Amino acid sequence: MGVMTRIAVVVPLKSFATGKGRLRTVPDLDVDALSKELAVGVITAALPRDVFVVTDSDDVVTVVSPLGAQILRPLIPGLNEAVHFAFEALRSSYDYLVIAHGDLRDPAGLGSFEPTPGVTIVQDHVGQGTTVLAVPTTSDFTFHYGPESCHRHAHEARLRGLAVRIDTTSPWRFDIDEPEDLQ
Repeated sequence: MGVMTRIAVVVPLKSFATGKGRLRTVPDLDVDALSKELAVGVITAALPRDVFVVTDSDDVVTVVSPLGAQILRPLIPGLNEAVHFAFEALRSSYDYLVIAHGDLRDPAGLGSFEPTPGVTIVQDHVGQGTTVLAVPTTSDFTFHYGPESCHRHAHEARLRGLAVRIDTTSPWRFDIDEPEDLQ
């Protein structure tokens, strides 16, 4: 990657008031506040890169806009659809998009991350999901968030003739989805 590589960070976020359903079973946990704190941490860590938050939620816009994040409003609901919407909206302006989940426990370094050529996948700590994904915008990549997304994203990259790097040791592999992730 040269110095002139244009990289943007995309953070898809659900409403703080309705997201993180599995954590809402934990007694005395303020899930709304935790969700906001995690999202603010990810966005702050992604600076000074251009940061785009993809959301259809006004409560998210209120929290992240003062941080300097630009807002993209997807046309249809769903994580894959939101990321695809951002990819199409931004591909002519950037060489790479780094899609980072808004619930990373330790997002430090996102703003200086330089992806390797091809697709970089940060596999989640359970070995199935994708917490951070870097994709060149010159590809016609299809996003596959959901069960086994790490393996599905790697397969997609290979189908597109792109090199694949799967990172299993990054601190970004830890996201907060389940009650046990709070440990």
